Amino acid sequence: MRLIGWVLLLGVVAMSAAYGNRPAYSSSQFRDGQFHNVTKPKQPGGWQIVKLWWQFMFKDASKTVPPEALPVTPLTREQLDQAPDGSIYRLGHSTVLMKLNGKFWMTDPVFSERASPVQWAGPKRFLPTPISLEELPPLAAVILSHDHFDHLDRDTVLKLQAKTSKFLTPLGVGDELIEWGIPAEKTHQLDWWQTIEVDGIQFTATPAQHFSGRSLFAKNPTLWASWSIYTGTHRIFFSGDTGYFDGFAEIGRRHGPFDLTLLEAGAYDKQWQGVHMLPEQVMQAHKDLRGDWLLPIHNATFDLAFHAWDEPMEKMLALSAQHGVRLTMPRIGEPVRLDRYQAAQPWWRFKHQPRSSNVPATATS
Repeated sequence: MRLIGWVLLLGVVAMSAAYGNRPAYSSSQFRDGQFHNVTKPKQPGGWQIVKLWWQFMFKDASKTVPPEALPVTPLTREQLDQAPDGSIYRLGHSTVLMKLNGKFWMTDPVFSERASPVQWAGPKRFLPTPISLEELPPLAAVILSHDHFDHLDRDTVLKLQAKTSKFLTPLGVGDELIEWGIPAEKTHQLDWWQTIEVDGIQFTATPAQHFSGRSLFAKNPTLWASWSIYTGTHRIFFSGDTGYFDGFAEIGRRHGPFDLTLLEAGAYDKQWQGVHMLPEQVMQAHKDLRGDWLLPIHNATFDLAFHAWDEPMEKMLALSAQHGVRLTMPRIGEPVRLDRYQAAQPWWRFKHQPRSSNVPATATS
C-alpha cells in the first residue's frame, strides 16, 4: 500500500495544476521566465529526480522513521499568552513560533498530517503539533521561505488567514497565496535584501541557494529566501531550505552577528547538497553568519531522505562539541529563551536504541 500510494502521489505531483499568469518580476534573480540562484548549484534534475523518487519509494523505512512515538511538549493558548518575550517554540519541521516584542510570529507553518499535495499519501508526521491551529494566538505575521509542500501547506495557510493580517513571502509566493484566495492586501512579497518593518520588527528577505515549484518539472516559478529578523534587541536568522554557499558570509557581514540561527539540518543527502546542507555545512554556515547559538530545524517530523531519522540530531550534537558551538535542540513544543541559553539534551534517544550509523562516538559522550 505504501508503494501504491507513492506511485499515485508521483502522478499527482507530475500533473499538478500549472502556475497561473504571473508578472515578469523586477528582480536580478528573474530571467527567462524563472528565478535563478547566484551560482547554479549542483543538484539532480530531470529523470534523476524521477529515479530518486523511485529509490525513495522502495527504500527500507525501518531506520528513517522513529521506532516509537516521539515525546511532545503540549502547548496551550494560556501558556503562550503568559510566556516571557523572546520565547521560541519549534512546532515541527521548519515551523517555528516566536514571541517577539509582545506579539507572535510564525515561520513556514505546516499543520497537516502529511507534507504532500494530498492527505491520503505522502510523508506522514512522526508526531503531532503541540498546539492546534484553532488554539493558536493571533499572529502578527506569517513568514514563508519558499513554496515546497513541507514549507507551504495550503490547508494551513488558508486556515491561518483569519489569525493574521500579513504573510511575508519571497517574490511569486504571495501570488500563489492570492490565487488560493488570500486577500492581496495581506501579502507582502520581497526580493532578496528588501526589508519590511512590521510592528517595530525588521524582516529582511536574504539570499538562499535552493529551487521552487509545486509540480515535478516546474522551473523555479517563485523565489526562495532566508530571513533576517531584527527586533531592536535581538537578531534571528531563519534559513528556510538552502545549500551551503558564499551568501552566508555576506548575510553575516550585513545583518549579523545573530543571537540565534534557525538552520535546516535534516532531509539531506550528498546527491542534493547543492540545495540542502550536510551537517558539516550547517556548522560552517552558522559560523559564517556569526551566530551565537544554533537551533537546527527541518528534522524529526517527516521522512524526506535516506538517512536515519535521528542522524541529524546526533551529528549536530557531535559537531557542536567538536567546534565549540552553542547548540540548543528543544523537543517539539518545548520553549527556549533568547535571553537564556539552554544546552541541547538528547531527548530523541529511546532506551536500548542503537546509535545512528555514521555518527561519531563523541555524539553520546
